[in-house]
Order: sequence, then structure tokens, then C-alpha cells
Amino acid sequence: MIRKNLAEELGSTTYPGRGIVIGRTADGSRAVTAYFIMGRSENSRNRVFVTEGEGIRTEAFDPAKLEDPSLIIYAPVRVLDGNIIVTNGDQTDTIYDGLSRGISFEQSLRSREFEPDGPNYTPRISGYMRFGKAAEGETGKGADSAYAYDMSILKSDNGDPSQCNRYTFSYDNPRAGEGHFIHTYMGDGNPLPSYEGEPTPVEIPDMDIDAFTELVWNAIDPDNKVSLFTRFVDIESRAVETRIINKNSK
Repeated sequence: MIRKNLAEELGSTTYPGRGIVIGRTADGSRAVTAYFIMGRSENSRNRVFVTEGEGIRTEAFDPAKLEDPSLIIYAPVRVLDGNIIVTNGDQTDTIYDGLSRGISFEQSLRSREFEPDGPNYTPRISGYMRFGKAAEGETGKGADSAYAYDMSILKSDNGDPSQCNRYTFSYDNPRAGEGHFIHTYMGDGNPLPSYEGEPTPVEIPDMDIDAFTELVWNAIDPDNKVSLFTRFVDIESRAVETRIINKNSK
């Protein structure tokens, strides 16, 4: 597949929902991730990202207006032994617990499925960024990679909630200047159409984290965007840079 312009891909629909980008900077030295959330309802828009340890969590911007917290309050990002888990729901905790017990990323997600929000049945999308010895215990090509990542989507079978389709994609030794983008919806609609196909290959521009954060934030539909998290990790030193933007600010 041809790599697409990241900004153009982010802005290609008014409602991609929640999205994950993972890749590598153009100079090859840093791992990159971005996670954004969007919302159409007041409850979905009433959120902010806040730091929690090495990761982040969502919380209500105005607690008095919080309705059902079950699918909107969670920890999107957690870190285990320097490796980064990023998801669009509480499956972050499922992956973290599974990896802690020696269960693989893919196998950990066997206990989960799409969100129970019919008729949309929002897919659960997840990513796992692995550094150096993160691949310990794994075999095959890329097992000794300094950097590799996995992405997953759990979705209903064309809107049929009786069947959960599970897809996992692994990227060993990702190319410099390349990443992959996966999101929950193909666009706006009623019900919302689930994401289709493999994660989209995208170009990671040659820029620092502040410029990258601005690019992603500005590319997302201004009416529906809620919050954005970005992180750069130096692959050799493991030095971390993180940025958070919230549309709601106090």
C-alpha cells in the first residue's frame, strides 16, 4: 500500500472517532505515537486527558455533567517495562494484566470484543510499542528488533453483534518516516460504520514533537475533536517526550 499524507488522512472524514497512529520519525531515531478522541454527544465531549504515572487517563471536564462513564472514562495509555500500550478503552488494562502474566498482546485481547454500544458496536483498537528486550520470549523475524509495534482491531461482523472479528498486525523494524493509522469509524453515519481493512500506512513528517502534535490536532475536524496525546521515545536512550492537548481547558 502507498503511504498517505498523515494530515490529509486525518482530515479525510469529519468523524474518524478515536484514532491511533504509531510509527517512526524520518531520521529513524524515535518511536512515535498519537492517540485522539472525538465526540458528538455532550457526554463524549465532556472529557480531558490527564497524566497518570507514565501514562494518561480520561476524566470528566465537568463532573456535574458526566452521565454514563462506562465507555468514556478509562486509561488510554499505560507503560509496562518501558513498553507502551495505547488503546481506545479499558482493554488497556486487559493488555497490561496479560503482558504482566506472560500472555501475548494478541492473546490478551481474546477475552475482549467490540464495545456494547449498539447499533454502532464501536471497534476496540489497540497498539503496543515494543523496545529492545520487549520482544524477549518472542521468536521469528524481528524478535530482536530495537523497536517494533503491534496494532489490533476487534469489531462486529458488519454490524452483527453475534460475531466478533479479531485482527492483529505486527510491524518489525518499522521504516524511518513511516507509520500506521487505525481508527474506529470510516466516517459519520447512523449507525457509525466500523473501520475497514489494514491500518493505513502514513508518512511521519520530519519534525519535532511540538510540530507533530500541532499537525495532528489541526488536521482533525474542529467541531468533533476533544483531546490529543502524543509521545516521542528515543529508541536508543528511551528518553520520552509527551504532549497533551484538550479542547476543554480550565
